[in-house]
Amino acid sequence: MGASRSDMTLGAQIRDARVRAGLSLRELARRIDRAPSYLNDIEHDRRVPSEPVLRQICTELNLDEDRLLAAAGRVGENAEEYLKANPTAGVLFRRLSGAGLDERELKQLLTQAEKLIRKRDEGAEPDKDTEK
Repeated sequence: MGASRSDMTLGAQIRDARVRAGLSLRELARRIDRAPSYLNDIEHDRRVPSEPVLRQICTELNLDEDRLLAAAGRVGENAEEYLKANPTAGVLFRRLSGAGLDERELKQLLTQAEKLIRKRDEGAEPDKDTEK
């Protein structure tokens, strides 16, 4: 039984998706306008691509951008700006990173955040329990 994608390195995820898509290294490199040697370094975890290159790779290989950014250790330019503009978000992130929550707990928290966002977007008041 193979490793789940979340257990794979960034490079392994990209290589796995490229192979599943039936693309050669050279073809993917051509599509994202990069040198095959650069892409090879990414696939072997010798280089971490910039956010724009990661986005191109996600588009070409139909990968989840959020998961690939996370695998690369990047939060994304929008998230960085949000953290700077909203100090409480920075406090929340630091507390989460210091709490040592496991993947299951983080997924529960993400689900709660997504519910809160949906309610806000629908114009409804958030649950009192969610605000505490």
